[in-house]
Amino acid sequence: MEASPDAGLPIAAFEAQKNLTSYECKGDNTVCFNCINGQGYMCNCKKGYQGNPYLEGPSGCQAGHASINLAPLNAFALLVPEEMLLLDHARKFSFHYLLVYVEKMNRIYIYGIAIGLGVGTGILLLILSAILHIRKQRSDIQKQLGKKYFCKNQGLLLEQIISSDETAADSTKIFSLEELKVATDNFNPTRLLGSGGHGKVYKGILSDQRVVAIKKPNTIKEEEISQFINEVAILSQINHRNIVRLFGCCLETEVPLLVYDFVPNGSLNHIIRSDPSNREYSLCWHRCLRIATDVAGALYYLHSAGSVSILHRDVKSSNILLDGNYTAKVSDFGASRFIHIDQTHVSTNIQGTFGYLDPEYYHTGCLNEKSDVYSFGVVLLELLLRKQAIFECEDGRPITEIVAPEVLEEATEDELNAVASIARACLRLRGEERPTMKEVEISLQSIRNKSLISACVGPDRNHDMQSPLTKRCVHHHQAFGVNIKDPANLPSACCYSLEQEFMLSASLAR
Repeated sequence: MEASPDAGLPIAAFEAQKNLTSYECKGDNTVCFNCINGQGYMCNCKKGYQGNPYLEGPSGCQAGHASINLAPLNAFALLVPEEMLLLDHARKFSFHYLLVYVEKMNRIYIYGIAIGLGVGTGILLLILSAILHIRKQRSDIQKQLGKKYFCKNQGLLLEQIISSDETAADSTKIFSLEELKVATDNFNPTRLLGSGGHGKVYKGILSDQRVVAIKKPNTIKEEEISQFINEVAILSQINHRNIVRLFGCCLETEVPLLVYDFVPNGSLNHIIRSDPSNREYSLCWHRCLRIATDVAGALYYLHSAGSVSILHRDVKSSNILLDGNYTAKVSDFGASRFIHIDQTHVSTNIQGTFGYLDPEYYHTGCLNEKSDVYSFGVVLLELLLRKQAIFECEDGRPITEIVAPEVLEEATEDELNAVASIARACLRLRGEERPTMKEVEISLQSIRNKSLISACVGPDRNHDMQSPLTKRCVHHHQAFGVNIKDPANLPSACCYSLEQEFMLSASLAR
């Protein structure tokens, strides 16, 4: 752009145009003028043009209607004071740089947010990766530990035993620890059904919706692992309606877990200790007879199951469970031992529950089937008296004065005498004088049959039906050496404390 002072161009502007490399007014459509203080110059678009006079190209001064161009060309400068022109240009200059500043700050914010999101996402991914890595490591460690316990607990041997028996293979399974964790919600305390000397029992739901009871034994010695394997193998072959069914076990823990069928109505101990006024848990006399008969049959089955007898060793009311129909199920074989059919006894460390423990076994350490008979006799007394296993001496009192009132209301005196006589025979101090569980079962079944017949014929003939028991029943009672009509032979003579029993048995051979 050619200009001179003679053309009316301000001095400062004229001087500025001499150095085109530093001249700020861009393009041919711009004009410049001095600042109000005489120092420097400012740029503006020519009349008929609009845009930014400090930029070239499309953003610079372009032809069009200058709707916001408040500072026209030289003619406007000739018509208005120089101060107004300068103010207008200063306003445009400030607005332009304000827009540039806002745009720059927006970019900074956007970049900051993007960088923040990127860094946060990276940190989050890093944390998640670390958590997954730790979990994987723990899972790998748990799997390795599970394999170690599986081998230690002779899992391969048990798999071979189960696979070699078609009956066991169809009914028994070796569960993984993960399966049982899922079934019990990771052994949630709310799933705990109970705990005792041998371990804790949890309620679980398997993937096939079977409801089970999962037992976690407290401890097991390394030398007892082989015995545990044999126990699982034998119990997996047991199919008796009055023995809790074993579904399988888990060997991936330090102490193997057992998986049993779930029995909903709890233990006999809980029911006979409940308030008699609570009908939900009441047991009628006929149901008591059925429970006693079923338990006797289950123990007889265990004692004569095959070439190897199973001695329960912890028969008690809390180990007798009741299903939805109040059918008895013998459970908890944690203390059980095996004995060959040709053996008279097996020597073991004393184990059992005080109050149910055979005094002869307690003093000699010799365990045989008669030890279970003694414990069953205590359970019979509990059904009669509805009291704990340790009773006060009741010498000289008739049976009708010591049985529970609810039992006395339903049972006949003959039935009470007969059941009490069986209990007394089972509780003899010397095991050789006690009956076998087979004899006990037959006698109880006879009493039960007579009781059912008496209930069917009605009260008018009840007196006639309460005559002496059938010949079969009397025969077995005589085998016990008990006269059920003789009041002197009632269990009142046997209701002494176990401390007295242990003292009386002190003379037994050791």
